[in-house]
Amino acid sequence: MEENISKNNVRGIKIRTINLCMILISFILYILLILATVSASYRYKQMTSAMEDYIACEKNVDMIEEGSDYLTEQVRLYTVTMDKKYVDEYFKEVYTVKRRDSALEEMKALHLGEKGTEYLQSALDNSNELMEEEIYAMKLISLAQESDMSLFPDVVRNMEIKEEDRKLSYDEMIEKARDIVFNQDYQNKKSMIMDDIMVFLNKNIDDTIEKQEDSVQNLKQTMIRQQILISILFVENILMFFLITILIIKPLKIYIENIEDKERLDISGSYEFKYLALTYNNIYELNAANEAMLNYRAEHDPLTGIINRGGFENLRQRLNLKKIPIAFLIIDVDKFKLINDGYGHEVGDLVLKKVAKILENSFRTSDYTARIGGDEFAVILTEVFSNMERVIMKKISDINEELLHPADGLPKVSLSVGGAFSPSGFSDDLYKNADSALYRTKENGRCGCSFYKGD
Repeated sequence: MEENISKNNVRGIKIRTINLCMILISFILYILLILATVSASYRYKQMTSAMEDYIACEKNVDMIEEGSDYLTEQVRLYTVTMDKKYVDEYFKEVYTVKRRDSALEEMKALHLGEKGTEYLQSALDNSNELMEEEIYAMKLISLAQESDMSLFPDVVRNMEIKEEDRKLSYDEMIEKARDIVFNQDYQNKKSMIMDDIMVFLNKNIDDTIEKQEDSVQNLKQTMIRQQILISILFVENILMFFLITILIIKPLKIYIENIEDKERLDISGSYEFKYLALTYNNIYELNAANEAMLNYRAEHDPLTGIINRGGFENLRQRLNLKKIPIAFLIIDVDKFKLINDGYGHEVGDLVLKKVAKILENSFRTSDYTARIGGDEFAVILTEVFSNMERVIMKKISDINEELLHPADGLPKVSLSVGGAFSPSGFSDDLYKNADSALYRTKENGRCGCSFYKGD
């Protein structure tokens, strides 16, 4: 009876009525929130799909370029060495490996515009036309050598030789074959192929950026709607339920702290908040991965893959603060301009890539190899004392021996090296001392290594 009286004395709106109203409002808010999170997930998938298509496209463009360059390399090696194994390697790429054809087929399955694909197909068609000239050069070499044509593929055997070329002498046939694959017209056609590939890649980059910008804008709008719905839900439920305080207010505070500290969001709270955190974290990780990729590209040389000048300067500053013993080598490729002038910049690039690879493989993983100029390299050796001078000079001698006796068809080169030691990090005078030693190496005839001995 006392309980009934007590209840009768309460004035105001019944809790049940308020609760039913709140439940109805909460239900509607939850439905809208779920729709917003699904929309955010869809926009995120669109953004990642565009990036995946671009990465796959870039990979396949590289395959087409590598395949085309590989064919050029093999036919040039054949015209220079007249070794039939390069013909076999050439047609193995054409009929068995088929990197260019495989890459094109794979890209047809991607979400690319027809206009972009036309440029890629044009590059492949031009490459195939260039093959006709390459096969013609092979036929001239085989005729000059009086080779057994039964050992050559049908396309070589069936290649018709012009009447005036049949009258050429042995040396003239060889000279013409080499001229076909090394002359400026051939290089121009190769450039046209690369131009089409670059147009295609730029078109794909533009499409990817456009898709990502659209997805990001829609994702922002969706996340704004999410925040509004969550805020309303928080204000509405804080008045009625203590559990909602735990599930919403606490996660919101944590998220704000995470965002201010530029950290990943903690996955906590209600289902919707966990979904929001996962969506944010995915975007956070994607941005972090993109930033890491951009930082890598900013500090590495695109031709050789080793540290570039900017990365070297950053490394130099870091090592200036670390008081550890180091050795520093400045390396010049001797008479590199003659290679560019005599063989072309493409061969020059191959030589630079070869030098970078040999240098990187010749030193320890704890050492740093960098390209700091056109044909100028540098190596920083950590935890190295001056008593290691002979060991380093032996390494340089071995490297020069390998470069002076190439087995890959590239021209002979040698390196001039100047070195200096520092017992306490990359001191201010270390670069100047190594450069002084390099100057002494060049004065003594190049192709060697000298170390700074002081005044």
